[in-house]
Amino acid sequence: MNEQQTIDDLLSRGVENIISNKTALNELLNSGKTLNCYLGIDPTATQIHLGHAFSLRKLQQMVDLGHNVTFLIGNYTALIGDTSDKNEERPMLSQDQIEANFKEYKRQAAKFLDFSKVNLAYNGDWLSKLTFKDLLEIASNFSVNDFTSRELIRKRLDAGKRVSLPETLYPLMQGYDSYHLDTDIQFGGTDQTFNMQAGRTLNKRLRKKDSFIIATGFLPGTDGRKMSKSWGNAIWLEDEPNEVFGKVMRISDDVVADYFVYGTNISLEDIEHYKSTHKDNPMELKKVLARQIVSELHSELALKSAEKHFVDTVQNKQADGSAIEYRVDTAELNSSMIIDALVETKLAKSKSDARRLYSQNSIRLDDKQLTLDDTVSVSNEAVIRIGKRRYIRFINS
Repeated sequence: MNEQQTIDDLLSRGVENIISNKTALNELLNSGKTLNCYLGIDPTATQIHLGHAFSLRKLQQMVDLGHNVTFLIGNYTALIGDTSDKNEERPMLSQDQIEANFKEYKRQAAKFLDFSKVNLAYNGDWLSKLTFKDLLEIASNFSVNDFTSRELIRKRLDAGKRVSLPETLYPLMQGYDSYHLDTDIQFGGTDQTFNMQAGRTLNKRLRKKDSFIIATGFLPGTDGRKMSKSWGNAIWLEDEPNEVFGKVMRISDDVVADYFVYGTNISLEDIEHYKSTHKDNPMELKKVLARQIVSELHSELALKSAEKHFVDTVQNKQADGSAIEYRVDTAELNSSMIIDALVETKLAKSKSDARRLYSQNSIRLDDKQLTLDDTVSVSNEAVIRIGKRRYIRFINS
C-alpha cells in the first residue's frame, strides 16, 4: 500500500470511533508532522490471541508511516488492573509477575510489531514519582460521577458488589500516561474509550493541546462471543497450524467477515472480492480465511500440511498418523471399555467427561454416532473419532 492507502486503512479498518473526528485526524496524518502515538498494555497474561494482534498491526502502520510510536507497558497500572471490560475487581500483580508476563507477551507480539522501531516505556517510571499533591491536581480535572456513571461500574454498584477505591484511580493513571507522552493519537478498544478520554482531557487542560483517539472493535471468539481464555474460544498466536486451521473452519458464517477484517492483513478491497466470489460457497470462503491466518501465523509450508490434515480428518473423515493406538484383546468393545480407553489415553479427562462426549454425539464410528448401548467390532482394528479431529485406533492384538 502507498502512504495514503495506509492512512485510509488505519482510519477505517475495524475502527468504531475516532475522537474528536476522522476528517481532522486525516488532515493531521497528511500534514507531514511526526506524531506521537502509543498503545498501552497491562501485562496481566502470558498468551496473545488473534484479536490482540489487530492493535499491534495498527501500531505497525504508524511505524511504517514514520511516526514516533511508543509501546507502553503498564507495570504501574497493572498493580491495580483495569476493570473496563470486567464484572469483577481484578487481583493485583507483583512486579515479578508483570516482568515475566511481558517477556512472553513481547516474544509473541514480535510476529506483528517490529520492536526495534518502537519506543518501549514503563509507566512506573513516571507514575511512581507523583506526589500526593500531584495526584490531587490531576484528580481535580475529573468528578466521581465521571467514574460511577460507567456502565459496568454502575452495574456492580447497583448489585451491591465491591468497587475498590484504587479502581477509580486507573483512568487517572492512564490519562496521565497520555499526558506524559505528549500524545497525539491513542489506540485502544472501544471498552477503553473512557480511559482514553481521560488522556484527552489532561492534554487539553494541562497542555492546551487537542489529541485523538482511535477506538477499534473486537474480533469475536470462535463461538461468536468475545474472545476469551476462560470460554475456550480463542485462536492463540502459538496454536499449532492444524489447530488454527480447524478453529477457523468451525466459526459460524456470520463472523467470517469480522475474521477477515480483524484477523488478517488482506486488504479491504480483496476481502470484498473474496466475499463476492464465494458468496454461494461459505465453506470455500472459510478456507480462504483459514489459509491466510495460518500462513500469517506460521508459514506457507505449515499451511499446506494443516489444510491436508483438515481435509483428511474432517472432510474425508480419515484418521491420520496422529491417531492414538490402543491395543485390546477382544473382538468387541462395549461403551464401558471405550470410556476406559478414552480416559487412559487422555482423550477424556474422566469417565464422566467421556460419558458427556457420548451424550453430545461426539463419539463416532465412520458416520455413525455411537451411544452407550452400542458395541464396536474389532476384527482387526477400528478407528473411532472423538469430536472433529481426534482419533483412537483400536487394534486387536
